[in-house]
Amino acid sequence: MTSHKTTVQTMKPATAAKKLGVYLEATPAEFQEGVVSRNELNALQTDPPEWLTTLRREGPHPRPVVAAKLGVSIAGLARGGVTDALTTEEIDALKTDSPEWLVRERATQAEVRKEAARIKEKNAERTADSPRDRA
Repeated sequence: MTSHKTTVQTMKPATAAKKLGVYLEATPAEFQEGVVSRNELNALQTDPPEWLTTLRREGPHPRPVVAAKLGVSIAGLARGGVTDALTTEEIDALKTDSPEWLVRERATQAEVRKEAARIKEKNAERTADSPRDRA
């Protein structure tokens, strides 16, 4: 049986905030208290209002965004004691100060990426060497 999409699909504000890459608690009250339709989400993404542009530029940013801006994992943030949303200014200060935990977590993240690339390359070689491709 096929499911048919309703004409107006909605999502919780938390889901919409996650898709927009913003910290829910920093959004306007009307955003937090309502529901967001797919059409409204698309409109917010294509033509963001001032509050959304400001949030994306200045923060506070949710942990996934903070982690990406710092070049570490979310778990690395937690190990470094960062459990709350940070503003762009706070993120820039961390980059400038470069505390020991941040240096360590960036190195760990670099190793993780390096290992992932190695595995991907190995799998690609294995696929290229498979007998099916020789026929």
